[in-house]
Amino acid sequence: MFAILTVGLLVILAVVVVLSTVKIVPQGREFTVERFGRYVRTLRPGISILTPFVETVRARINMMEQVLDVPRQEVITKDNVTVVVDAIVFIQVMDAASAAYRITNLDYAITQLSMTNLRTVVGNMELDEVLSQRDQINSRLLAVIDEATSPWGVKVARIEIKDLLPPPDITNAMARQMKAERERRAVITEADGEKQAAIARAEGAKQAAILEAEGRREAAFRDSEARERSAEAEAEATRLVSEAIAKGDLNAINYFIAQRYVDAFAKLAESPQQRTVIVPAEMSSMIGSIAGIAELLGGTRNEAKGA
Repeated sequence: MFAILTVGLLVILAVVVVLSTVKIVPQGREFTVERFGRYVRTLRPGISILTPFVETVRARINMMEQVLDVPRQEVITKDNVTVVVDAIVFIQVMDAASAAYRITNLDYAITQLSMTNLRTVVGNMELDEVLSQRDQINSRLLAVIDEATSPWGVKVARIEIKDLLPPPDITNAMARQMKAERERRAVITEADGEKQAAIARAEGAKQAAILEAEGRREAAFRDSEARERSAEAEAEATRLVSEAIAKGDLNAINYFIAQRYVDAFAKLAESPQQRTVIVPAEMSSMIGSIAGIAELLGGTRNEAKGA
């Protein structure tokens, strides 16, 4: 019986020794090892063997990138405006030994460091700068916090302002200001459109006036040319008739008389106040004059052919 108990105790002791000496480190973790309370080495992911009853695992460090939430807090800006700010910090442990032995409660320390530096950075800026320059705030916070956490074996990958809330009265004032600015831009845009439309209408009227003037000039030129040709034809006819009269041709005289008679009679007929046209009794004389004109024209043609 005693032998069985002894064997059982030995088996249990062997199991305990094996469990205490064989360590399996998962991926993304690192373990620090102490020998009689003093740090000696760091276990990487995989299987490791410790010295029984001499070496023990002290800290299990997460080597993956982690996200820390910076609590919301009120910060007074440079122009004495209270804003509510919160942020998030992305960190990664690069040295497990430094993270385990150089700082107590690493996450709490980084959170408090972020809060104090956030108040410092935002407090040195005016409200308009805080609202419009978040990237600059993030960059300044990242540089300061990364430098401060470097001795702890921690790399701050980035820090982001998650929310930034000005007081309600400031928010309302900003909304009214934005509305006024948009209305001003709308008025300017509308006025500019009306200006462009007026310029386009004036330009169109100008072009229409130019084209109308060009048309009148062309019509006047054509009319002048027509009158000139008519005058030339009349002068040529007068010359021919004058030559015929000089030669003693009575038909030429009848031509002039008949022409004046016909013109006067045409004007009398075209008068808007003349409703009744009276044919003169000397119609036979006018017909004779017209016959004389025909003979004159025929003689003129014969002379032209003889020439």
